[in-house]
Parts: sequence; structure tokens; C-alpha cells
Amino acid sequence: MVAKESSEGVLRVLRTKEQAKDSYDKLSKFYDFLAGPFEGKYRGRALERLNIKKGEVVLEIGFGTGHCLEEIAKRVGEEGKAYGIDLSSGMLEITKKKLKKASLLEKVELQCGDAAKLPYEEKKFDAVFMSFTLELFDTPEMPKVLNEIKRVLKPNGRLGVVSMSKENGKSKLLGLYEWAHKKFPKYVDCRPIYAEQSIKNVGFEIKHKEKIKLVGLSLGEVVVGINRFK
Repeated sequence: MVAKESSEGVLRVLRTKEQAKDSYDKLSKFYDFLAGPFEGKYRGRALERLNIKKGEVVLEIGFGTGHCLEEIAKRVGEEGKAYGIDLSSGMLEITKKKLKKASLLEKVELQCGDAAKLPYEEKKFDAVFMSFTLELFDTPEMPKVLNEIKRVLKPNGRLGVVSMSKENGKSKLLGLYEWAHKKFPKYVDCRPIYAEQSIKNVGFEIKHKEKIKLVGLSLGEVVVGINRFK
């Protein structure tokens, strides 16, 4: 199995959802050691840009080991509610323990599921957050995920995304990463995407965008979109 490029040059994600679930279930106990130092400060910056307020109802898609979900639960306060959905039951169990230790488990509703078919009613959330998650979906599936997010967001609701970015396509490090994704697509399963353009393509209004440096190079971006209803 070899990953191929789309017409926009974005590589495909060819591993199955079941393969992804199995992989992240196995990684769940070690994920913080592998990705924590790499992702931590960017998750925090993206949450700041999303500007979550007390009393809001907020969903995180792909919550992983629960760092951001814990922060979201604190920010919405007693009047608000946090929700999380992740494909991996292993990640859910790690997150549940983390939230229980922080005395926040009662404030968060966790669920295993697929973001391409969100199990929530229309116009439920004030904000939706994704950190290094959108790029895990195959190229044809990203619009489905983003349209599902539009469906469950309230009018003028916000979407915050932090992701690997393909905008600086000449980077040697980006090229090396894409090579690894092509060679080992089951294991290096995410890849750089055009997050801002993908969000705009489904009708979000871009409120904020900034580039972020991953391992010293501009290989990521933080994007906040607004769900403008006609």
C-alpha cells in the first residue's frame, strides 16, 4: 500500500478506520511521551484563539489523552458543558482517568465515534476544537467531517483547528515527513494539509490564522473559522 497525492498535492490517508483505532488503542498509554512535547504548546495557543467562555457548550474531536478537554471543561465552568469524541477506546479510558483525577469527569461527556458521522443534534455547540486531528482523515472525507461540524455548530459558532500545514511545501522536513507517509502510511498516518482552504471550502468565514513552528520550522497552522448562516 502506497499513499498517493490528490489533485491539490495533498497525500491520501489509506489506512482504514479499524487500523487507526487499533493503532491509537495501542499507543494510548505512551502517546504523551511520544507526542506531548511536540504538540503541547500549540494545543494551548489554539485554545486561546478559540476564546472559550464560561457557560458555553464545546466539543473536542479527537481528544486523545484529554489535555485540551480538561482545559475546556475548566473554561466553560459550572454553567457550561464539554463533550469529547474519539475513535479510540484506549484514548477514552486514559482521558476518563485524567478527568476523574482533576474532579472534572462529571462535567464532560465522552464518546467513542467517527467525526464523519457525529452523534449530536443540529446547532448544539458554541465551539468545536480539533488539535492535530483533521489531517488524520482521508482527503475526500475532510469535507464530510467539516460539514458535520457545521451541522452541529450554532449560528456564529466557532471552529478551532491546529494542524500540520502544506503551505510551506518546499520545506525539506515536510518533504521528509511526506516521504515517510508514502512509505509507511499505516504508521505515519497523518500528513500536511491546507487547513484554512479546507475550512473555507465548506463555508466557514476565517476569523484568525497564524503559522506555527514545529521543530523550528513553519510547518503548522492555527485556524479559527466562524459558522456564518445565511
